[in-house]
Amino acid sequence: MAAYRAPVRDQMFVLNDVLDVGQYGHLPGFADADVDTMAAILEEGGKFCEGVLAPISKVGDVEGCTRDDDGNVTTPTGWKEAFQQMSEAGWTALSSDPEYGGQGLPHVLNLAVNEMVSSSNMAFGMYPGLTLGAAAALHTGGTDEQKALYLPKMISCQWGGTMNLTEPHCGTDLGMLRTKAVPQADGSYKITGQKIWISSGEHDMAENIVHLVLARIEGAPEGVKGISLFVVPKFIPDADGNPGERNNAKCGGLEHKMGIHGNATCVMDYDEATGWLVGEENKGLKIMFIMMNEARLGVGLQGYALAEAAYQQSLDFAKDRIQGRSLTGPKNPNGPADPIIVHPDVRRMLMDQKSFVEAARCFAFWTALHGDLEEKSDDPTMREKGGDYMALLTPIVKSYLTGKGYDMVSNGLQIHGGSGFTEEWGASQLLRDARITLIYEGTNGVQALDLVGRKLAMNGMRPITTFMGELDAFIAEGGDETTQPFIDALAECRDKLKQGTDWLMNNALENFDHAGAGSHDYLNLFGLTCLTYMWAKMAKVSAAKVAAGDSDPIYANKLVTGRYFIERWVPEAAMHLAKVEAGADSMMELDAEAF
Repeated sequence: MAAYRAPVRDQMFVLNDVLDVGQYGHLPGFADADVDTMAAILEEGGKFCEGVLAPISKVGDVEGCTRDDDGNVTTPTGWKEAFQQMSEAGWTALSSDPEYGGQGLPHVLNLAVNEMVSSSNMAFGMYPGLTLGAAAALHTGGTDEQKALYLPKMISCQWGGTMNLTEPHCGTDLGMLRTKAVPQADGSYKITGQKIWISSGEHDMAENIVHLVLARIEGAPEGVKGISLFVVPKFIPDADGNPGERNNAKCGGLEHKMGIHGNATCVMDYDEATGWLVGEENKGLKIMFIMMNEARLGVGLQGYALAEAAYQQSLDFAKDRIQGRSLTGPKNPNGPADPIIVHPDVRRMLMDQKSFVEAARCFAFWTALHGDLEEKSDDPTMREKGGDYMALLTPIVKSYLTGKGYDMVSNGLQIHGGSGFTEEWGASQLLRDARITLIYEGTNGVQALDLVGRKLAMNGMRPITTFMGELDAFIAEGGDETTQPFIDALAECRDKLKQGTDWLMNNALENFDHAGAGSHDYLNLFGLTCLTYMWAKMAKVSAAKVAAGDSDPIYANKLVTGRYFIERWVPEAAMHLAKVEAGADSMMELDAEAF
């Protein structure tokens, strides 16, 4: 199995050359994130991922987690020590609120570190990822007392955290949930019910686990309007804030999964467990969505991070594996065959991986930067734009980067051939791990419906209008001989996205099935447009560097890789538009019995 190599140089290209994060040095958090500091953090984070997390990824896949008769879960060999090392080094606290022990650095920098964590050991990265998502929800919706009690220990990952939504009879349709909450005289609640598929629900790496649980208070309205959110710790904190009495919240079983074996995916049983209301009664779903939206961005990151890991594995294999001769003559004349990287079809798969990962990374960082600006900018217009973009782009980051990311991981296994279908090379683990990203935190189909059904029309279509305006301004600037093809490709995608948007706006209201039938391809068209925009931005920067005589090969290589993308990926825009405009008639015409 190939050793993981942290892509720090490419991350810095995006942060420094493309996004110019240094221009925001006057904003809170950014002042402490100059170019040298960012590079140093990423270099050290990369070493941790390469040297600590990557070596135990296979261990986690083979060993998995184990549960004893009392519901206690043990994680794979070496994971507890790595988790403690991560916590003590402060890697979990990079972008969290300094008031509660965080370092307050930009979220976009934290995203770059999390990418390396996910590439090197995705299942491991879920433990701190879910903890910090739960902390973010408490930070927004919790009382001052709750924040003071829980946040410092969650931000440091001394305590873990989870989100508890799904029940055996309901997944996406949370209005059907049955977990109940009974108010007590002391202001607490007794929580009773069962939750399933709870990632990191029970483990031995943290001294306490803070569960955020959706439940319905007795007498609350039916449906989603009657859902409240509760904090239910594994151990009830004592008067000093330390783990005290064991709560009646236990792991009733571990799921046996296709992948991410090192993460404990639990059935959680709540038997009159003690919990406390977070926020207002019947308003829990709104707070939980804060955590879910963070998680969706994190899952999109997982999609391209695993594609990065697969690319590294397949590239090493393609350079070493010798099979056949080049179609244009031997490239390894002194050997019995040429390395398979000489073959165009292998090159096609490698170039698909490379061109996708580099654009996806740029798109994820660019989106995260808008989240930072929404939170920290001193310009109201920029804050508004940041919020609009985070709402509009979150389903695209989650769905497009995981869908295409999975395809790129599959390419990696294909490049390995029969070796990829065996376990010792690592390609199969990546494929198994990657498959869940298209499902959890809202399936990709649900993300597409969210985009078409909610995000396009929100705020009088202001987000999509602003985005289109940004593309128009970039296209209007034009380019030189090197960059104009990228701008033309962007204009092509932009025009087809506009046509698809107009078609949905004009047809979906008369038949909602048109929205559902076209949503998948519309989201893919939108995602393709976003990645084409990223390539146009990267090409513009790279061409200027090459013209100025910069000898760093990254810039010339970007132009070649980007040219491949616009030649081989952008033509799919026409296909996606045609499918959107095909509507729902043929899709919905057959009776169910005819299938």
